[in-house]
Amino acid sequence: MANAETDAPESTLSTLQPDPTWSAEAHEETVDALAADGLTFRIWGGDWCGDCRQQLPAFAAALEAAGVPNERIHAHAVERVDGEKVGEGIEEYGIELIPTVIVERDGEEIARFVESEDRPIAVYLADALSE
Repeated sequence: MANAETDAPESTLSTLQPDPTWSAEAHEETVDALAADGLTFRIWGGDWCGDCRQQLPAFAAALEAAGVPNERIHAHAVERVDGEKVGEGIEEYGIELIPTVIVERDGEEIARFVESEDRPIAVYLADALSE
């Protein structure tokens, strides 16, 4: 369900507020790839995580630009307890590092971004979806 004030997916992750400076025009191919029918995005992150604070706002902006409906975006807040990451789906999906974004189609994983790559999350996943 969307947050009425921002129309963003409901989440305890403030890092999923779209970056207003992100340019959809500069990333048309990325936006098109993320807009493909039937994709579901599962996002694990924590507001306490520097990598998440740096990377997730731009990814949220890309999802917004692609018009991905909120019901296809599942945000999972990760907390630290005694040095361990805890949260919904961590064991089930094998989440060790954050941010992690899994793209699914028909319940099957088709792409995964883990913590850091040589490109931003949206571009990395768009490239993976194009392969």
